[in-house]
Amino acid sequence: MASSINWAWLLVAVGLAVLIAAPALVYPIFLMKLLCFGLFAAAFNLLIGYVGLLSFGHAAFFGGAAYIAAYSAKVWGFTPELAIIASTAFAAVLGCLIGAIAIRRQGIYFAMITLSCGQLVYFVFVQSPFTGGEDGIQSVPRGALFGLIDLNPAINMYYFVLAVFVAGMFAIWRIVHSPFGAILKSIRENETRAISLGYRTERYKLGAFVLSASIAGLAGGTKAIVFQLATLTDVTWQASGEVILMTLLGGLGTMIGPIVGAGIVLSLENFLAASVIPITVITGSIFVLCVILFRKGIAGEITGFFERKQSVELRSNS
Repeated sequence: MASSINWAWLLVAVGLAVLIAAPALVYPIFLMKLLCFGLFAAAFNLLIGYVGLLSFGHAAFFGGAAYIAAYSAKVWGFTPELAIIASTAFAAVLGCLIGAIAIRRQGIYFAMITLSCGQLVYFVFVQSPFTGGEDGIQSVPRGALFGLIDLNPAINMYYFVLAVFVAGMFAIWRIVHSPFGAILKSIRENETRAISLGYRTERYKLGAFVLSASIAGLAGGTKAIVFQLATLTDVTWQASGEVILMTLLGGLGTMIGPIVGAGIVLSLENFLAASVIPITVITGSIFVLCVILFRKGIAGEITGFFERKQSVELRSNS
């Protein structure tokens, strides 16, 4: 067990080193987009991968937070960190409202409620005068971090986004590996038994929903500052479907899976944009292949392989 933990921390250290050095080799804007969507997918995975709740309306938190961050930075003159905090708080409150309604149902009913609430949020942003309609909020100033560090240079912005990404992923890791996370997993496996043990599962599911929405809002607010733009694209049900695709491709219930899935989807969109074949067709074909060949997702299959190998080694040593 200690060996597997050491390997895990070694992989984390290598991953951080790669991300720190990545701007020298890869376009920083693409990397920042990857980090934002990777954090969004990881937040969604916290809900579906560890609680077993499928939300079709998670774009409401991601895109809604983007609008709040953009408006507070452009109109109210908030510094970038305050704008992102405001957007995260908005996503938490919205998640509490939607979650309180949705967790009363299970399965497909839960998914449909989140979808309808997500569409309701979409139409609110379409009609609201402060959002700019289909034009969105443009020319959002990046500002200076804590009033000291200018975020207009791409390299400064990248390392700020990387810090937000690391903080968000650490929060998810801490939640999953806490007693609270253990209860969430028990709810996913057998909610009836969790109730029989005395846990009020509705409260735990609502807490997980709010945490997932908050981290999704953190990713959305950061994206608005990065691209200096907030549009309806990030609030649509298609955006919710895209994050589901990212999570399933990477692997449910894994820390690295959603990031891998986000990397695959965004890379396809970026490098095949000029392709004659529509991107959705290519992405859908890859998704079908992954469902057939990798039932647990790409990262899920790799993680499962090492877990099986470790269990064989433990049996042989015993």
